[in-house]
Amino acid sequence: MKRSTFLLTSAVLLSALLTGCNQDVGPQNRGVYLLMDTSGTYTKELKEAVQLINVILVKIEPGDSFAVARIDTGSFSEKDIIAKMTFDTRPSAANQQKRKFREKIDKFVKNVKPAAHTDITGGVLQAIEYLNEKEPGIKEILIYSDLKEDLPKGFVRDIPLQLQGFNVVALNVTKLRSDNRDPREYLTRLENWQNRVEEGGGQWVVINDMDRLERILVN
Repeated sequence: MKRSTFLLTSAVLLSALLTGCNQDVGPQNRGVYLLMDTSGTYTKELKEAVQLINVILVKIEPGDSFAVARIDTGSFSEKDIIAKMTFDTRPSAANQQKRKFREKIDKFVKNVKPAAHTDITGGVLQAIEYLNEKEPGIKEILIYSDLKEDLPKGFVRDIPLQLQGFNVVALNVTKLRSDNRDPREYLTRLENWQNRVEEGGGQWVVINDMDRLERILVN
């Protein structure tokens, strides 16, 4: 093969390779939406939730989005978002944003009052809406709750969850008193939520060992 022909062929192959790579590479940023259960006695667990948020803020990179919202009586509402931020691509500015984010969380946990009901589905729907608007490369919904949904009269939540491309992680799924009497209640709660997430096209993970927080945001 002549040198000129070889160089031309190599250039064409390299151009095709680079074009293919560019087509395959989508957004590389991450969007994380953390739902915190504030119903009944679960508010006692929120101190550990603050530790979780601190771990996430350490792992969040410039350009990533992070939102923390409460699960309360009616959670399909932006008013339940405690703090939200898309972090600046400049590390110094992102660090300042993280400090302000922590301050909002600390203030909320200090003054939180238990909710009368637990609208987990509404919170997940709000999380889906928020992350779809941000369009990150990785979408993660973290649910810090015992997963016991308790809806007010008249609330409709029998709604399919559109979770294609989402990772859903259940955290600190504590056992209720009734679970001690009949463990099937606990196992059924986990199974029902797993089925809802996977039927919606999402990935489901449960992490109950809060000493292993390094497993959060591993992708």
